[in-house]
Amino acid sequence: MAARQLQDLGIGPGDVVALKLTNRLEFVVLLFAAWRLGATVTPVNPSMTDVEVVRQLQDSRARLLVVEDGASVVAHGVAVLAVGELYEGTVEPDQAPLLNPATLALLIYTSGTTGVPKGVMLDHANIDAMVEMGLQTLELGPADRCLLILPLFHVNGIVVSILAPLLAGASVVIAGRRFDPHSFFDLVEQERPTFFSAVPTIYSMLAALPDDVQPDTSSLRFAVCGAAPASADLLTRFEARYGFPLVEGYGLSEGTCGSTINPLAGPRRAGTVGLPFPGQEIRIVDADGGEVAPGMDGEVVVRGPNVMRGYLGRPDETAKVIVNGWLHTGDVGHLDAEGYLTLVGRSKDMIIRGGENIYPREIEDVLAGDPSVLEAAVIGVPDEKWGEVVVAYVQPRPGSTVDPSALETLCARSLTGYKRPTAFFVVEAIPKNAVGKIDKASLRADHAAASASAAAS
Repeated sequence: MAARQLQDLGIGPGDVVALKLTNRLEFVVLLFAAWRLGATVTPVNPSMTDVEVVRQLQDSRARLLVVEDGASVVAHGVAVLAVGELYEGTVEPDQAPLLNPATLALLIYTSGTTGVPKGVMLDHANIDAMVEMGLQTLELGPADRCLLILPLFHVNGIVVSILAPLLAGASVVIAGRRFDPHSFFDLVEQERPTFFSAVPTIYSMLAALPDDVQPDTSSLRFAVCGAAPASADLLTRFEARYGFPLVEGYGLSEGTCGSTINPLAGPRRAGTVGLPFPGQEIRIVDADGGEVAPGMDGEVVVRGPNVMRGYLGRPDETAKVIVNGWLHTGDVGHLDAEGYLTLVGRSKDMIIRGGENIYPREIEDVLAGDPSVLEAAVIGVPDEKWGEVVVAYVQPRPGSTVDPSALETLCARSLTGYKRPTAFFVVEAIPKNAVGKIDKASLRADHAAASASAAAS
């Protein structure tokens, strides 16, 4: 019925449907409905500002935006459908399903070092390959039951928590409400899932529950931990307390979700992000693209049928990251003798807050829009709950005074909540390196020293 309604609204092969929805059944229904018609889905984070939503709609050339009932929408000419207006019934579309692996399935928007979000093009062949890898690695079958808690605007939520279990003949429970560590295990006891996927922040919250919280976790075979590095200590403590294994993995949207994962059956090495998924290759290369020896740090590059088709409308940027079929991740790490990957840094200064990727340049561009700001530098600083939070340093223009409250208002108007700085520091000069570029390593070190000094006093 949903496919027929999309068809009645003029959606057909090659069109883009934007879904600005919370986790709910209709998201999944519309996903499959659009795919049946040969259309593409671009998920939109429901917490994004109007500025961010319009930018994604325009870049993706979306023809339809589906929103929550009662949502106020600025769509700039794009047709809008409230989710409550979906047809009821079982009327079929007037065409057979379009099944072409080369058809674009998803446009997942991710920021880059330029600060401009880019549309990651994933076709059905990418999705099919990634799902099959997940089925093999996680050993999913009809007896499994997944509890979806990650947002469906992330490819992880779509692939790991929806598509993989459904194609295995398993079931999925959508946790419709916002994650709450105090009620999470009640949901586990009620729904009896066999697995779920989450980010380190969620596991940290659960590990911090009072000692008298002793839930029945006997239904859980495992849980997946990804989207940001987790400490070996957290993984070990969590597993010892709750009695089911956490399998840590690593991936990115450009690789359709996952590229490595610690094996369920084989040795799980805390502190690493595991072995390549079957069908993928991982190499560590130096600045010239040459492969380095095990144990040596370098850039992580990935090859396999899961690698994206490219960035929508950005062939030059695509050519920079996909070289001879290898996806250059911008992450730094090393492989051990058995092929387990350890990540040691992020070469693009990306901040990861609670599993959300944040790119400083986007925030710096917003801050630079204030007429009193000469220059801005954004860094991530450690945070016990979120892993990292955003902090901004700003240098005033000569003769001007920076008002931090005005910067807060500016960021609230232009940036999703998780991207907004938690603190603003006004400084006479932002540190630079020998070639005149902002020295973020020095800035992070200075911030850490100042924080330690403040804590000691």
